[in-house]
Amino acid sequence: MGVPTQLATLERYYDTVPRATAATEEVGPFTLFVARSGWPYYARPTLGTDASFTADDVRAVLDRQRHLGVPRHLEWVQEVTPSLLPAATEAGLPVAECALMVLADDIVEHRLDGVSVRMLEPGDDGFGQTRAAVDAGFNERDALTVEPVADVIAAHVGQGWMRVAGAFDSDANAVGGGSHSPRGDVTEVTGIAVIPAWRRRGIGAVLAARLAHDAHELGVTTVFLSAASESVARVYARVGFVRVGTACIAEDHE
Repeated sequence: MGVPTQLATLERYYDTVPRATAATEEVGPFTLFVARSGWPYYARPTLGTDASFTADDVRAVLDRQRHLGVPRHLEWVQEVTPSLLPAATEAGLPVAECALMVLADDIVEHRLDGVSVRMLEPGDDGFGQTRAAVDAGFNERDALTVEPVADVIAAHVGQGWMRVAGAFDSDANAVGGGSHSPRGDVTEVTGIAVIPAWRRRGIGAVLAARLAHDAHELGVTTVFLSAASESVARVYARVGFVRVGTACIAEDHE
C-alpha cells in the first residue's frame, strides 16, 4: 500500500525545508541535513525510501552526526516509516510521539482582551522580544533574554523562508510567539510558545489561527503542525486542525 497523498505531501515538505540552509549526506537509508547557517537540523528517512530500518542503520547515522559535531536528532512520520520506531528503540533512543495535524476546516479565530497578536515584517523591533518569549516559554520561565538568533530569524523572514507572529501585552511586552515556514503551497506551523505567567488564556490558539490565516493569505493550501501532547492537540483542534498521523522525534543527548 502506498503512502496516502496528504502524508506524501508532508514528506516532500520535510525534505525541502532544510535544503535552503543545509548540506545533505546520504547515510544508509537516511538523509542527513547539516546546517550551513542558523539552527541545526535532523536526519530523516530518505524521501521515497521503502527500506526496512534496523538498529544498525540508526547507530550509523548517529555516529555520523557525532563525528560532525551536530545534534544526534532523527525525525520521521510513523505511518510512512513504521519500521523506524522499533529500530530507534532498539538502538536506545528515546522517542517522542507527537500528533501530526493538518488544518482541515475554516480557521476558527479567537479574540483576547489585553493581548494583541501580529505578524512581524522585516524591520519590526519585536523580533528580539518575540524570540526571547518563545525561548522562555519552552524553558518554563517568565524572564526574557534576547538572543542573537533573532537576527537570523528576521533575515529568514526577509528571504521569505519564514513568517513570525508575536503576542504582546498592553504595554507592548512580548508574551509568546510562533512561526510558519511556507514552501510553495505547504507550510508547517512551529515553535508556538507562551511564557508561563500568560498561559491558559487561549494565546496559543490565537497564535496558531493567526499563522494559519497568514499562510492562507500567501496562497498556502496545506497548513500542518505537530502537537507535543494531547492537551496541546486539543488546543489546536479548537482552531480547526485534525490529526492525520504521528510525528516521531528522537534525540540522543549522551
